[in-house]
Amino acid sequence: MPEPKFIHLHVHSDYSMIDGICKVDELLKQASYFKMPALALTDFSNLFGLIKFYNLSCNFGIKPIIGVDFLFSSNMFNETTCELTFLVINNIGYRNLKLLISKSYRCGYTDLGPVINRNWLIDYNEGLIIISGCKGDVGKYLVNDNILGVNRSLSFYERYFSNRYYLEVLRTGRYNEEIYLNAVVELAKRKGLPIVATNDVRFLKKADFDIHEIRVAINQGRTIDDNNRSRIYSVEQFMKSEQEMCELFSDLPESLVNSVEIARRCNVIIEFDKFFLPQFSTGSVSAKKFLIMHAQKGLENRLISLFPNSEERLLKRPIYDARLNTELKIINQMGFPGYFLIVMEFITWAKNNDIPVGPGRGSGAGSLVAYVLKITDIDPLLFDLLFERFLNPERISMPDLDIDFCMEKRDQVIDHVIEIYGKYSVSQIITFGTMSAKVVIRDVGRVLGYPYAFVDRISKLIPVEIGITLDKALCIEIQLRELYENNDEVKTLIDTACKLEGIVRNVGKHAGGIVISPTDITNFSPLYYDSDSKYPMTHFDKDDIERIGLVKFDFLGLRTLSIIDWTLKMVNKKQIKRGLPLVNISSISLKDKKSFSLLQSTETRAVFQLESWGMKKLIKRLKPDRFEDIIALVALFRPGPLQSGMVDNFIARKHGHEIISYPDIQCQHELLRPVLESTYGVILYQEQVMKIAQVLAGYTLGSADLLRRAMGKKNMEEMIKQRDIFKHGANVLGINSKLSMRIFDLVEKFAGYGFNKSHSAAYALISYETLWLKAHYPAEYMASVLNADIDNIEKVVEMIDECYRMKLRILPPNINISEYRFYVNDKQEIVYGMGAIKGIGEGSAESIVKARSKYGNFHKLLDVCLYTDFKKLNRRVLEKLILSGSCDCFEVDRSKLIESINNTIKFANQYINSKNSGQQDMFKVLEDKCSNKLSGSDRYVSSKQVILEGEKKALGFYLTEHPVLQYLEEIKYYDDNILHIADISSLYCGKIISIFGLIISSRVIITKSGHRLCICVLDDHSGRVDVLFFSNMLKKYQNYLQKDQIVYIQGLLKIYDVNSSFKIIAYKLVDIDEARKNYVRRLIIYLNEKQINDHFLHGLKLSLKPYLGGIIPIYIFYQKQGICTYLRLGSFWKVFITNELLNNLYSLIGGQQIKLEFYSKRR
Repeated sequence: MPEPKFIHLHVHSDYSMIDGICKVDELLKQASYFKMPALALTDFSNLFGLIKFYNLSCNFGIKPIIGVDFLFSSNMFNETTCELTFLVINNIGYRNLKLLISKSYRCGYTDLGPVINRNWLIDYNEGLIIISGCKGDVGKYLVNDNILGVNRSLSFYERYFSNRYYLEVLRTGRYNEEIYLNAVVELAKRKGLPIVATNDVRFLKKADFDIHEIRVAINQGRTIDDNNRSRIYSVEQFMKSEQEMCELFSDLPESLVNSVEIARRCNVIIEFDKFFLPQFSTGSVSAKKFLIMHAQKGLENRLISLFPNSEERLLKRPIYDARLNTELKIINQMGFPGYFLIVMEFITWAKNNDIPVGPGRGSGAGSLVAYVLKITDIDPLLFDLLFERFLNPERISMPDLDIDFCMEKRDQVIDHVIEIYGKYSVSQIITFGTMSAKVVIRDVGRVLGYPYAFVDRISKLIPVEIGITLDKALCIEIQLRELYENNDEVKTLIDTACKLEGIVRNVGKHAGGIVISPTDITNFSPLYYDSDSKYPMTHFDKDDIERIGLVKFDFLGLRTLSIIDWTLKMVNKKQIKRGLPLVNISSISLKDKKSFSLLQSTETRAVFQLESWGMKKLIKRLKPDRFEDIIALVALFRPGPLQSGMVDNFIARKHGHEIISYPDIQCQHELLRPVLESTYGVILYQEQVMKIAQVLAGYTLGSADLLRRAMGKKNMEEMIKQRDIFKHGANVLGINSKLSMRIFDLVEKFAGYGFNKSHSAAYALISYETLWLKAHYPAEYMASVLNADIDNIEKVVEMIDECYRMKLRILPPNINISEYRFYVNDKQEIVYGMGAIKGIGEGSAESIVKARSKYGNFHKLLDVCLYTDFKKLNRRVLEKLILSGSCDCFEVDRSKLIESINNTIKFANQYINSKNSGQQDMFKVLEDKCSNKLSGSDRYVSSKQVILEGEKKALGFYLTEHPVLQYLEEIKYYDDNILHIADISSLYCGKIISIFGLIISSRVIITKSGHRLCICVLDDHSGRVDVLFFSNMLKKYQNYLQKDQIVYIQGLLKIYDVNSSFKIIAYKLVDIDEARKNYVRRLIIYLNEKQINDHFLHGLKLSLKPYLGGIIPIYIFYQKQGICTYLRLGSFWKVFITNELLNNLYSLIGGQQIKLEFYSKRR
């Protein structure tokens, strides 16, 4: 390769989220195409992409140069913020750069982003080169002709960056750039300073400039045409070739030579494939011996628990001893005893501090060492779980024990780890959100200035599917494709979005990843500090963290563990009260008939992993009757098994509809019976693939794990080798080649679908525990489920609905008995939690509970205002309490209470002021005034509709009664043959039926044929049914298929799927407003002489005005001194009948004085 003439030293990737659009691999491909021997990556204030860049650079044969663009300030000369580029010369410089970045996020974060202070460079300058351009301090001084500032800055750099300071020269055509260039070249000559050419690269090709500007506008939160949007980039900032750069700076050849010289100076070595574990204190004993000692002691305890009978224990011990010794030998040989001890310590601490810990997760549940150390709670020998699936001595990699902690107390465990290992050695792990299909459509649409409704429509047409791309969405969503092909604006939006799809958009936090480093983490990675996060995060994601040798510990928060814990606490509190033994969830029978009966009924809402619609279908077919079946359910309910026919085989074999063979009737072997017996001969688990290779072809379990991996990844080259090994091994064991190869082919086919049984078993145990609790302690369990999502109203409403289905009694919210959380009283009733009322935070609820415990029950609204901390209870909180029915115990109409809020607050404040001024005798006077105000109100009694709307507003659902009930009288006018959902039976199958109800939910799915199908759940108080809207009907009625809509539907009744459940195929839908338009004859308002006055008439006009222009006439039934008359208002006053109009009239007059009159026969 000829000597290079230029190297790019100033380049941003998409990890520069303010202005970068180049993906790291694309940058390197372009550099490779240009035959560039080196390339720098200088992202804005971060090293997010460094490890990927470094690794890929080496793969491309390109020398990676590490750098960062920093915002820079100094209180030395009161300078404004500037920008400098730092490049790393050696590993000392690399360490200093990591420290500077970390400090900028921790101590220097401003509205502009992280900023470094120039004083920090006094301590952290070694091994770093500075490139100072037109945005740097010297550049800004030059443009402003501030020679004093230039000299002051240069004296600093001469002192601390001697021979490591370069002046940047650019020709990208930006504002003031030519002025700067002339001045900086002159300065360089005068001071003898080196100059270096860059192109400040932001995008790959010249044609990418417009897309780059859209990315910048997204970050700025402005539209592309906004005149106030800063325009600081030019079309020339693309990755130019060496030739283009040489032509551009032919008059400044030294600037090109210096770019190559800098590249030569920069030599950083980042080592991979080494492991850096923190030290675990074991005193004078080695970590290996310490582990053996604790493992042996732990085994003894586990065996006593597993086998209380000493004779049985003696019989089983040799198997456990042998397995334990094998695992300990592998762990110690691989150098990981410290890892197990570290995990053991923080899990033991968590359990000792009442922090629920999961039974296991992932392949770690296959380790007996983990089990005896009480890291996991699944006996791997009982369920044939393999250690080598977790830790393979033939493939050196770090162990990875994923731990589930109770969501609420997870941070306490992290705090404990920080206390043990030091705050500078523990951090969380960063993640990066990318511009996904839906997100990029919304971002680009906003920047291009399209109306929100237009963009929202396009975004909603993209199917909800993990990892979906715009290209895939166009393929499977017909309506989206039609718009794309026929609407130029849609085409422009999608084409533009496609160019930004997949680039880094934002920083996130790994769900559970925690790094514990043997020294300060900044020796390995810079730290990112976020004001919303309690702990810092590494700049490298989990893959890169592992690549540089740091150990990731997964501290995952699992809300289900909190639910189990809360349930047991509620249950055991009552057990103690009754003098009964405590319930210990770890000792429940795995053969409980009541639990399996509940499971087979598919009433599994709120049961961990078993509650989805698809899972219920699978349960109905499988009819699980043993714990092994639950393990299988977790493994079977995945796209691979469901689509491959594996599920069908499994179910058919379980129920005797298919002969059980090992693994197939055409090719089986008795050696495989013990391996496949638990799954009826079906190869379901990855561990079974490994065991087959072991028993049939003599593989070690370590080499069998390598075979499993090769099969799973479909590595053809490796599979050719493995076929020969398998064939030879089988021959040695006396198995003929034809049979062994047919079995091999079958194993290979199903290996891609195989699931990790260790993970399945661990999660099946959690599933079973929740199932058992729901079966035996339904009220306590559902109260805990409600508490788990108490701040998510939609989830609460779903679970309240399940409670009703379970026939559990729920007491409505009551300010005198409710607490923040749901709880179960002595009558086994669930008491509604105030935390589930919209707008009622924990502080407000606790203030009420505290006042109640101190002063007793509240008797009126004034008591609430007087005795609670009113900093936590404002008008909005009181209103939500009243609307929810929490104040019904005061026996005052809700509307009257709402009306009285301002006066009550006023009187409460007056009393508090009087009390503070020593006039406590004023209280009785004020109290009487407040009571008189309330009782003297002339407001009506709230109508049912108003009450229900208030409940919906405060609680998210209708508590007092089902909203459909208020329409029972009128729906008989719409259709004489409307059927109650509870009355639907097979008698009506194949017939057209009519139903009327409330839409509980609707979801759109894509069918196998690629068409859209909407599944609506309709509820009429008597029951629920699924209504299907196929593409043509969906297109016609999609605007009506919204939650909480009251609708009338006609459709064909059919029995669908193995559940034998009824479904209605819709062909007609009418919403309540449309129905009233067709069937309401007139609106009658009943009035008496006392109500008629100017104030009332003005209110009536205001109530009617928004609904004028309809076809329904209004009649006034007027009564005066015993004389009654009908008055028909003129045509101008004809209205549209809507619930909003009726509510307004109810508020003005009262529900008893408003009546809808219908035609006596349907029209």
